[in-house]
Amino acid sequence: MSLLAASLWTSLLAGLLLGLAGGLSPGPLTALVLGESLRGGSKAGLRVAMAPLVTDGPLILLALWVGELQGPWRIGLGLAGAGMLLYLAWGMWRSKPPEPGESSAEGALRRAVLTNLLNPHPYLFWLAIGGPMLATTPSKPGFLLGFFGALVGSKVVLALLADRARAWMSTRGYIWTLRALAAALVGLAIQFAAEAIGLMLG
Repeated sequence: MSLLAASLWTSLLAGLLLGLAGGLSPGPLTALVLGESLRGGSKAGLRVAMAPLVTDGPLILLALWVGELQGPWRIGLGLAGAGMLLYLAWGMWRSKPPEPGESSAEGALRRAVLTNLLNPHPYLFWLAIGGPMLATTPSKPGFLLGFFGALVGSKVVLALLADRARAWMSTRGYIWTLRALAAALVGLAIQFAAEAIGLMLG
């Protein structure tokens, strides 16, 4: 294997591992993928899964040029993100089972993009981990291909599984699944707010 090919595979594997970890880890976007898939079908869930392709480009550029996410920005993002998550949680909590065959993806991508932009963690990831790795990786295209392929691909799989689940889920199961996701979003909102308040007090 040539040195160029070895560098490509090394970068691709690093991106795949990081992307898979990010795609399957609990977080606002994962909860939103599941919730939107249950409420609006696979079309809505797939739109949410594509959100990192819209939001992460500017974050990567920021990470390559800025060394640290400063306190005031982190505080503002944390509080705004907490508010957005509470808003989404309220919508999920109040959701009713769709009529047979009903499916709506309206606004799903917009909600996902806004959620991701107000989430401090992608900024911190690209500034602390992804950015430095991208700057030093032997093959930047290989790393980005592996990362976004695994990140988006894993969320696409979650969206498709959730869409399949809504077909056999009982009305009661549907309601309580969405309420569990809403509770998870509330928990994340509390975490975001606590981190922001900790920075203010620190």
